[in-house]
Amino acid sequence: MDANAKKKILLVEDDTALAAVYKSRLELEGFEIREVNNGEEALSAAIDFKPDLILLDAMMPKISGFDVLDILRNTPETTNIRVIMLTALSQPKDKERAESLGVDDYLVKSQVVIGDVVERIKHHLELAK
Repeated sequence: MDANAKKKILLVEDDTALAAVYKSRLELEGFEIREVNNGEEALSAAIDFKPDLILLDAMMPKISGFDVLDILRNTPETTNIRVIMLTALSQPKDKERAESLGVDDYLVKSQVVIGDVVERIKHHLELAK
């Protein structure tokens, strides 16, 4: 059993096909995954599931990833959870907005492969020890 075996990741992605791919890969890496498909569910799961890291899409129904991030950072129970935003938004202003809200990492879907995402997750969980 490796060091990541008990780490919990909240996967927030409204594209269910993409979410399934990420969930399968992350489970193979030994992570415990909870998948949700919108911002409202993400906020609820962040409290109930108590993830070590949240992989957060930006463009979602109900509440955007940016708004979710803002609420997470202003809620005592979730303020220290590591958050990686994984998004299709590639403009510098989008990354700057996420950084101003306290994101730990910002990945553009078209610029990374799943292996890159896994490595970034592992990196951030090492930092969180």
